[in-house]
Amino acid sequence: MNTGLKSALLLTAISVATIHTGRADTIAAKPPNTKDGQPYSIPTAKTHPIRVFWGDAHLHTEFSFDAGLMGTRLTPEDAFRFARGEEVVSTTGVPAKLRHPLDFLVVTDHSNYLGLPVALREGDPAIVADPAGKKLYDGFKQGGEAGFKLFADLAGSLSSNTPLLDTAPLLKSTWAKSVAAAEKYNEPGRFTAFIGFEWTSMPGGNNLHHNVIFRDSGEKALQVLPLTTFDSEDPEKLWAYLAAYEKKTGGQAISIPHNSNLSGGLMFADKTFGGKPFDKAYAEARAKWEPVAEITQTKGDSETDPSVSPDDEFANFERWDKTNIAGSQDDKPEDQPHNYLRPALTRGLRFEQELGANPYKYGLIGSSDNHTALSMVAADNFFGALPDAEPSPTRLNHAPLLVTKGRKPLPPPSEMASSGLAAVWATENTRESLFDAIRRREVYATTGTRITVRLFAGWDFKQGDAERSDFADYGYAHGVPMGGDLSGAHAGQKPTLVIQAAKDPDGANLDRVQVIKGWVDAQGQTHEKIFDVAWSGDRKAGADGKLPLVGSTVDVDNATYSNSIGAPVLDTAWTDPTFNPAERAYYYIRVIEIPTPRWTTIDSKRFGVALLKTVPPAVTQRAYSSPVWYAPSGT
Repeated sequence: MNTGLKSALLLTAISVATIHTGRADTIAAKPPNTKDGQPYSIPTAKTHPIRVFWGDAHLHTEFSFDAGLMGTRLTPEDAFRFARGEEVVSTTGVPAKLRHPLDFLVVTDHSNYLGLPVALREGDPAIVADPAGKKLYDGFKQGGEAGFKLFADLAGSLSSNTPLLDTAPLLKSTWAKSVAAAEKYNEPGRFTAFIGFEWTSMPGGNNLHHNVIFRDSGEKALQVLPLTTFDSEDPEKLWAYLAAYEKKTGGQAISIPHNSNLSGGLMFADKTFGGKPFDKAYAEARAKWEPVAEITQTKGDSETDPSVSPDDEFANFERWDKTNIAGSQDDKPEDQPHNYLRPALTRGLRFEQELGANPYKYGLIGSSDNHTALSMVAADNFFGALPDAEPSPTRLNHAPLLVTKGRKPLPPPSEMASSGLAAVWATENTRESLFDAIRRREVYATTGTRITVRLFAGWDFKQGDAERSDFADYGYAHGVPMGGDLSGAHAGQKPTLVIQAAKDPDGANLDRVQVIKGWVDAQGQTHEKIFDVAWSGDRKAGADGKLPLVGSTVDVDNATYSNSIGAPVLDTAWTDPTFNPAERAYYYIRVIEIPTPRWTTIDSKRFGVALLKTVPPAVTQRAYSSPVWYAPSGT
């Protein structure tokens, strides 16, 4: 690649990281030139996205029953201030600030028992007057074992779908506060504060959680109350709620499933929640209301699993694959294809072949799911998912979190991942532009680093197109971006992907770029294959077709690494050598960094404590693009 392009890409990435200075550099105004009496100016408007926006679509504050009862004392206002770049003091008294502010944030507090921890702490008269509420209030005040039992009982009520008390008035008043916070800190063009909540379906302890995001202002969002799972545990009822909201207000909303890895096989099952076979209407509704899914976050990575993708050498990344979210049942081998996104994407092709619609047509994003009101996921600035996992000399040896009697514990804080981030290609930093980009799936995920990734797929791209100075303009004019649909192959044509990837300006070099392909054949059999398409150095694939690992510069004792290996930028134009125009397929990009110290290794050095043997000392952070889908003509 030419040096000029490398510099341009890196400067683009750096400008994204430093855009929040509040200063706009402009060319000094000059009198316009004229030609034939007409003024001439360089066109500045772009109808397509020209930059990526970084954010978190999944964050909890003290309004969430679990966060608040586990000690969180920060509010939605604190969360937005922090995401915008302000310093705040964490629940445990630690000053916290982001190295680079976020561009957008969605506070997604649980709709079930929304605001209850604050009400218990303040002795809300309406809660205390209710006998069930008084029992909860007494347990909260006692703390210790009584307080923990309170939390366990509330969590258990979600699994059994049996509310412990009526909190409808509290839901209304707390929702108004949550909406008001988003309205206060939303600043179009500079920072987007979305209105949202989490719908926390957990039948039998299996995770069917979805985050709801509204495109609209508080004027519309306040015309409804958040749906709770005590209303229904069925995702189809959530879709009906979203449809009713849009009909009532003229607004728009979507839902985003998360932590499929903890779903006990339910999230991407091959039948509806009610046990019926999929039909076309179901598949179309799911694709409409769930355009993207969360592939990575603190409670583990949900791309794939070694048991599902045994030939994928990078599949065993930040696994939480032992139990469902409540610890009430072990994972079974037959669950895993229904717990992870890659096999779901592939089965979606088969459903589309059979039904004419794809229920699993997901774009991919990352988010944190932190319950501290602090969206902090960088390995060297990781504040954990709950207050008792915030930075301290003891957190590496902290006992497992959320232990409840009779249930297996979730992994301890040390096994949490410092992940993830949502990256959105949009025209401007507004609710409308970002939401529309998410809905059209022009988004990608990272595990916490700010890798810049862009791709286009088309029939006429050729070698060298990834290095064009007008890369994006040319890509939109001659192909489709991530999240798009490709069709219309002519005889002898094969799809070509043009790809650009640049390192996080503050982070590690890149090891490789991979294309993950999934397809379904004429017999309905699904397949997947991984292609290494661009990499650093002069490595060559071995006899088995696999590219050797890039190596490692990680100094475990000092928790450091060197960018003496890898590359700051990788690009390519890759044509699918296995393409069959009669077979449905998808392609997504996975960008792998060189190894870097895991956050636990950094903690070990920072606090002078022993290095853990239960987790790897180094990780290969990564990015996942949304897929591009191919369908044969006439289907």
